[in-house]
Amino acid sequence: MHPIKSLDPVSVTEARIGPGGGLEHDRAWALFSVDGRWVNGKRTAAMHLIRATYAPDLSSVTLAVPGDRRNIPTRTFPFPGGAEDAAEWFSVYFEQQILVRHAPEGFPDDSIANGPTIISTASLQTVSDWFPGLTLDAVRQRFRTTLEIDGTDAMKTASANGHLPAFWEDQLYGEDERSVVRFRIGEVAFEGSNPCARCPVPGRDPQTGAEITGFQKRFSDLRRETLPPWAPAARFDHFYRLAVNTRVAPTETGKQLSVGDAVIL
Repeated sequence: MHPIKSLDPVSVTEARIGPGGGLEHDRAWALFSVDGRWVNGKRTAAMHLIRATYAPDLSSVTLAVPGDRRNIPTRTFPFPGGAEDAAEWFSVYFEQQILVRHAPEGFPDDSIANGPTIISTASLQTVSDWFPGLTLDAVRQRFRTTLEIDGTDAMKTASANGHLPAFWEDQLYGEDERSVVRFRIGEVAFEGSNPCARCPVPGRDPQTGAEITGFQKRFSDLRRETLPPWAPAARFDHFYRLAVNTRVAPTETGKQLSVGDAVIL
């Protein structure tokens, strides 16, 4: 989960579906300038320099900017109730007035397919292999996906060693926007929507904001070359897409997902 949109993640072993269809507390805070525009990693690479660490129960967040020449103080705020006080800290850091808004339903990138994004570990590992020097965990941090699927697969798409192949998740959406692929993870029912279009953020180091030159082109070229046969090619108007956007019905609110839950197609 990314409790504050554009900032550091926190890994959990279980989470509930929140009122908006995403995970409870995921993207629950978002930053805005006074003109109502997002303040996020897409708009400013300065977001990457902020470190956010959370209490084990997510009851608080500690914000810091290591190495900042202005000596921005490290502060801990209640979460999610401390948005107003946190806004003052962010305003000092960005040297402009910042508003921090809290929404129990979260602030998803896709307002229609607003459920958790899903990817396989094998896909992340493959992207890591495309960019020498990037570890699996570094690719995780860059693409910021919510649910990661690993394990074995009895379907024809299983690789020779029985584990999920790269881009396994591309079978979770249909041939066109009207097609619906329904599946379950544990007790939660999902509808797969579309392959997720990516922004400039994955090309940047999540700790420093430094960019990999030509990241988007290399990724797109290799994604096109390795598109699996089960991926509906018609859904790719461009190939800078990775992971699957989902929809989760209001009936699933409050249901729990846990590490180890089975994916049932």
